Amino acid sequence: MEIKPIKTEADYNASIKRIEALWGAKKDTIEGDELDLLCTLVESYEMHHYPIAPPDPIDAIQFRMEQMGMTKSDLAKYLGAQSRVSEVINRKRNLTLKMVKSLYNEMKIPADVLLSDTKKSQFLFK
Repeated sequence: MEIKPIKTEADYNASIKRIEALWGAKKDTIEGDELDLLCTLVESYEMHHYPIAPPDPIDAIQFRMEQMGMTKSDLAKYLGAQSRVSEVINRKRNLTLKMVKSLYNEMKIPADVLLSDTKKSQFLFK
């Protein structure tokens, strides 16, 4: 078991192949330990070279609504009047700090997602 840092794409691809070969190795064995270490190295490499941006705030709200079986009408208790819900969902109105707090507290949407920038629209907090 010779494990080295992953510095190049070739190192990364070789590590992935080795992980595939070790997949299913029993815990607390030499192979299992090697698998754990390689997975940690690959995860670190991927986070650095292939970062995943947070989701768009409006997409996150709509996804959570779908998960919770909510309608736009249900969202009014967190954002205000029905017309405000439509404006927010259609990206015509910015999320306010009060809205972000409500969505975070009541719908459990992570604040960092709600506060993130989006390419579709820039949200300003008033």
